[in-house]
Amino acid sequence: MTINDKTVVSVSYKLTVSPDNFATEEVVEETTVERPFVFLFGVGGLLEEFERNLKGLNPGDTFDFRIPADQGYGNAAAENIVKIPITAFAAEGEELDSEMVVPGNFLPMVDEQGEQHQGLVVDVTTEFVVMDFNHPLAGKELHFKGNVLDVREASAEETTHGHVHGEGGHHH
Repeated sequence: MTINDKTVVSVSYKLTVSPDNFATEEVVEETTVERPFVFLFGVGGLLEEFERNLKGLNPGDTFDFRIPADQGYGNAAAENIVKIPITAFAAEGEELDSEMVVPGNFLPMVDEQGEQHQGLVVDVTTEFVVMDFNHPLAGKELHFKGNVLDVREASAEETTHGHVHGEGGHHH
């Protein structure tokens, strides 16, 4: 069966990025035959370019493609780097958690609309925590290399729910 809309696809792949333009690629994510990535194709949950590159492939086919930053997670935007008062990181009367609020750590944050975001701590001063809310892969070209393991027709329930059920998918 060919990968097309409303099919359940199982792939194994290695995702790499070049950290500093043309440097050696580093592995960001890797799935295996034993632990494949299983998804419902064509429902809009994945990068459009990822699906475009897989469409029409069959079990046993290999793939090797790159997705430019602007078609992946976008380019890093300066407005997504913000200074947050250090007081926002400690409950009233308590001290800052100096093991959590350190450069390099990702912290869950909630904005004024109640939406959750992951932010990277870039710097900590006596007054502010500088956080980067760009996607960790923003500005990076994504390199996917792997194999199509299986393709099957999605069940009516999977199509209605918009995700895979059973093996490798969601369990109700």
